[in-house]
Amino acid sequence: TRRTVIGHDTWLGHGVQVRPDVVVGHGAVVAGGAIVTKDVPPFMIVAGIPAVPLRSRFTSSVADRLMALAWWDWPHARLRGALDDFRNLSAEEFLERNEGTI
Repeated sequence: TRRTVIGHDTWLGHGVQVRPDVVVGHGAVVAGGAIVTKDVPPFMIVAGIPAVPLRSRFTSSVADRLMALAWWDWPHARLRGALDDFRNLSAEEFLERNEGTI
């Protein structure tokens, strides 16, 4: 049986409703007031009633690399050490600096 899952690094706007058994992928953004009735792919921006895809946050290659990096699973010390990278680098620069460092 399925269950509702909200991925890591996911943003849900004010008043969002997510229906049962729906998966909102890692890094997705759901606009305020949206009603999510279908699965949302990772790093997709959705809005509306029902929520529909507007665009991806990143190219598919960058999204795949972020999924492989899975920074949300890093230990706290590693996250703390990468804090400046999170704040100051683009996604592509972040990946270049942090891929293959585990």
